[in-house]
Amino acid sequence: MLPFATRSRVLPLVAASALLLAGCGSSDGGSDVGSDRQAVAAFYPLAWVTERVAGDDWEVTNLTQPGGEPHDLELGISQTADLDEAEVVVFEHEFQPAVDEAIDNVSDAVVVDAAQAVELRTFEEQHAGDEHASEEEHSEGDGHDHGGVDPHFWQDPLLMADLADAVADGLAEVDADGAATYRSNAADLRADLEALDAELTEGLASCERDTVVVSHEAFGYLERYGLHFEGIAGLSPDAEPTPAVLAELEDLIADEGITTVFSERLASPAMAEGLASDTGVETAVLDPIEGPGEGDDASDYLALMQQNLAALQRANGC
Repeated sequence: MLPFATRSRVLPLVAASALLLAGCGSSDGGSDVGSDRQAVAAFYPLAWVTERVAGDDWEVTNLTQPGGEPHDLELGISQTADLDEAEVVVFEHEFQPAVDEAIDNVSDAVVVDAAQAVELRTFEEQHAGDEHASEEEHSEGDGHDHGGVDPHFWQDPLLMADLADAVADGLAEVDADGAATYRSNAADLRADLEALDAELTEGLASCERDTVVVSHEAFGYLERYGLHFEGIAGLSPDAEPTPAVLAELEDLIADEGITTVFSERLASPAMAEGLASDTGVETAVLDPIEGPGEGDDASDYLALMQQNLAALQRANGC
């Protein structure tokens, strides 16, 4: 694991907005704002970890609203205010440019950067020996440059455990009295995530097929469990694939006996449905877990990952 890093920021551009927000906050005659400490997380997996580690004494705000696509997040006034007021901010550098910019300009919080807290994989590592199209050839108009690394680390439960340790350190920097609690919470969370890792390892150990076609490049970290993922689009779920990529995927589906093309919950299923229709295979949903789901397990990362495991087992004959 790479060294944990926190950063403190000054407030070079916030004076005017702070005065405006203070005026709005005082209009109710001095209402009680509560005693909870304030933390902000940039999108769902980071918020889930932060909530688990922080416990009940912290209020954790997710900058990406339910149903929103985190790649294309634009911050409004209320979200900027949340960043201004937060004592701890958990984000991933270069995943959401608007968040990066706002942290530089607005936040003086202790900052936990997931890109430094965990070891991100490069696309070269994931596509070593891959005859399929390169990342640059994958899609037209992607517009998302992540410096050659795959930001979707939360597909690996053990990396989520590493993030939990970093979050515990960040919270302890603000609240030294709670440090033992935060680190204990992170240890408990690591145990849950290691159990999930064992489920994935066992559940994907003996599959009839090991190649999976998905909407976009969001599942590369699952390749640690013996699978290989081919994305229709690149990093952005709404990017348009090139005709060459579509032709290669059609050949791949036929050659490998692939039964399912996976779409995802927060993006249009049109690309996956079109490819599935052209090749005569089924479609199903594989959740990138970039935002909370729906139903009883809507906010439970562990349950969403188990749902993905079941979907992969059905599609690949595991």
